[in-house]
Amino acid sequence: EANTRSVDGSETLLSVSQYTGVTERGRSSHEDAPDTRAESLIGYKCVEPEDLVVNIMLAWNGGMGISKFRGIASPAYCVYRFNRDAHPWYFHYLLRSYIYKAWIKAISTGVVESRLRMYTDDFYRLEALLPPLAEQRAIARYLDHITSRIDTYTSNKRKLVELLKEYRQALIHQTVTRGLNPDVKLKPSGIQWLGDIPSHWQVMKLRHILTNVRTERNRPDLPLLSVVREKGVILRDTTSKDENHNFIPEDLSNYKVVRKGQFAMNKMKAWQGSYGVSQHTGIVSPAYFVFDINRISADYFHIAVRSKSCVPFFAQASDGVRTDQWDLSQTRMKEIPIPLPPIEEQRAIADYLDRKTDKIDTAIDLTQREIELLEEYRTRLIADIVTGQLDVRESKL
Repeated sequence: EANTRSVDGSETLLSVSQYTGVTERGRSSHEDAPDTRAESLIGYKCVEPEDLVVNIMLAWNGGMGISKFRGIASPAYCVYRFNRDAHPWYFHYLLRSYIYKAWIKAISTGVVESRLRMYTDDFYRLEALLPPLAEQRAIARYLDHITSRIDTYTSNKRKLVELLKEYRQALIHQTVTRGLNPDVKLKPSGIQWLGDIPSHWQVMKLRHILTNVRTERNRPDLPLLSVVREKGVILRDTTSKDENHNFIPEDLSNYKVVRKGQFAMNKMKAWQGSYGVSQHTGIVSPAYFVFDINRISADYFHIAVRSKSCVPFFAQASDGVRTDQWDLSQTRMKEIPIPLPPIEEQRAIADYLDRKTDKIDTAIDLTQREIELLEEYRTRLIADIVTGQLDVRESKL
């Protein structure tokens, strides 16, 4: 274990992650100081290239890695240096493999998973596979090449997913603000963000569309629903945590009933777009808002109110100290305007966007599944090679 400390804190600050290993800590925008909450970096642990840096609180989940950099790391981390018969980058792959993560979790101490710690004495008792040094180098070289190719490919696939999502948002915005006829006559909407709209459309505030409902309670026989940013109202898996990583409470007697076709809203997450028209009858948190929808197609309303042009208005109608806990003002929310075509055109727009977005969503799902399969392959390949299940000594890479 290396325990040299920084004298003046001037070295490059490093961080360690289960995803990226050891990286140089980003700097705050337009500032020279490192992006850290610490008042001083004096006493931080010195790190040399090819040292192993371990976040003792996340070691059980792969929070460790070999450093490419000279710098300093948190005094709460552990830093280790290898002897001559060990190739550091072989151990980078070995210790972060799913097999060794399971063993590291087993030797870590703590009451709950989020509080597990792996201390040096326990780490030293862990046995490691030690191929000949030449084979360690061959394994590290091979995995560097293969994982780099996989990472590049999955990175490109993630960019494709983001482009598809952006195209989906742009398509919805264009359609709910201009309609389906590209040659339609336009008129000023009177709203800066909205611009011109078809001349036969109206602009209506949500107070004319939404009506608060006195919801029924104590219906544990109904399915549990949640309201999330990506999809609106969804059925919730009662065996898992909710979208805020909270366990589902045992007592659901005070939960509100939401009927199919009603509008439900997570008032603390509305600024993100966590609201929508429910396709199910079920129960939601008593902290949610529930409304009936009047004078408008529910399908069109669900699409229009979740478009990128409307969501920022919900942020403006919310207040709070922390952005993850903003509270929506219902009074201000009901002043949000929405473009409103005639009812038959609303239905036509909803049908059109359902067909178009279904195709986009299918492409997104297939691409994300491809990413998942590649990541599973990457994980298994690393484990098979570092444990000797696959022999790469003769590889020309």
